[in-house]
Amino acid sequence: MNASAPRLTRLLIIEPDPALGQALQQHLNGCGHRITLCESGRDGLAAARAGEFDLVVLEAMLPGVGGAGLLEMLLEARPEQGAMPVILVSAHDGEQQRIEGLRRGADDYLAKPFSFDELEARISAILRRVALERLRWRWPAREGQHQCGELRFCRDTKTVALAGQPLALTETEFRLLYALCTHCDQILSKAFLYQTVLLRRFGRHDRALDLHVSHLRRKLSAVGGEDRWLRTVWGQGYMFSFGQA
Repeated sequence: MNASAPRLTRLLIIEPDPALGQALQQHLNGCGHRITLCESGRDGLAAARAGEFDLVVLEAMLPGVGGAGLLEMLLEARPEQGAMPVILVSAHDGEQQRIEGLRRGADDYLAKPFSFDELEARISAILRRVALERLRWRWPAREGQHQCGELRFCRDTKTVALAGQPLALTETEFRLLYALCTHCDQILSKAFLYQTVLLRRFGRHDRALDLHVSHLRRKLSAVGGEDRWLRTVWGQGYMFSFGQA
């Protein structure tokens, strides 16, 4: 029996310069990636919402919505799959631009003009890191279900029920609630939750985790849970507890 061919890495490139975009597409195709190329932020966002990508290469100075605004929308484009890693590229190489891009949630920042080989090396490094971080997500051995108070988690269906009432959770929300419940009554830092749940680095101005927490509180309340179970510990992180606040 022949071994299965390795899956091609799916990359989304959002680059308004047609010549550069096509050159990038040709080079990265040759490196074994499957490329979707978009020249506008609108088309790039639509592609991200419709498809599944392992990484995005995004021009930071897009006309219209702008790379910074588009970056935030890309990070939430497919919440059920977790945030996609993003490499920002830009002709602006000032320290402030790099810091702002990373704070907004980018995984890397590369100044133009850049070597295509360097871009490929950075893509490979990020994909290796993401793969290793995903290996950290572990369910207890030989357990198909996990109980926390009245919450019952099912590994096979990635579902949670509260006193028999199912919660309509995305995969990211499932991982977040499971991480919090398996560390019940413990404060989990945002940095830890970003690494283990959102599978990326924590940026001080990144609000993606806060959004997931807000959605999770609302969904718990909808099936009879209480907001106070999922607590914000200011300056430290989040804690799940069935005890009194």
